[in-house]
Amino acid sequence: MSVITIERKVLERNDSVAAQNRRRFAAHKICVFNVVSSPGAGKTTLLERTIERLSGSIRLAVVEGDVQTDVDARRVARYGVPVVQIVTNGGCHLEAKLVQEAVEALDLAATELLVIENVGNLVCPANYDLGEALKVVVLSTTEGDDKPLKYPGMFRNAGVLVINKIDLLPYVNCDMAAMRRHALQINPDLRVFEVSCTSGAGLTEWCDWVAGEVARVRA
Repeated sequence: MSVITIERKVLERNDSVAAQNRRRFAAHKICVFNVVSSPGAGKTTLLERTIERLSGSIRLAVVEGDVQTDVDARRVARYGVPVVQIVTNGGCHLEAKLVQEAVEALDLAATELLVIENVGNLVCPANYDLGEALKVVVLSTTEGDDKPLKYPGMFRNAGVLVINKIDLLPYVNCDMAAMRRHALQINPDLRVFEVSCTSGAGLTEWCDWVAGEVARVRA
């Protein structure tokens, strides 16, 4: 019982800070995505392709979360967008307080879209609100079609599912119809995109939707 009580207090404290973050983002009319996935699903590559297509028309900023190193932050910085690295030193997820501290280094008045790339993990990040508008879960075809069933909490709390690496479907054991069905059984309201960051398939639809969300928040 004491463990449950402690966990509840931790989450309540996190939710309080997340609410502060959300109010701050709303005051600046910033659209905020919390991008989550297992390691290697292609979060950073999807972010790179999104920046390539949208940075000329939308003012983006990025918060990068990693257990160690700033490799992903340096990848994103090459595209000329503001980026802040959070190194968790072994922590398996980002928390609202870490994001609150990170955005102090950003010019929020000059930001229309803030993308928070969370630590690669489909378990812990599901329970931690960062103040985002939406959780975007990235799932790759190489992981198999049963991931939604194994990690239902993440898919239940997400608003968007991006199925990545569809160019590899001929070479992997993945039933796309089953993957969609499993995800939508858990969360019928999920918006689903199928993309390949290698071939470019589906990226126009994805980026058009992102731009529309930014416009909606700005309005």
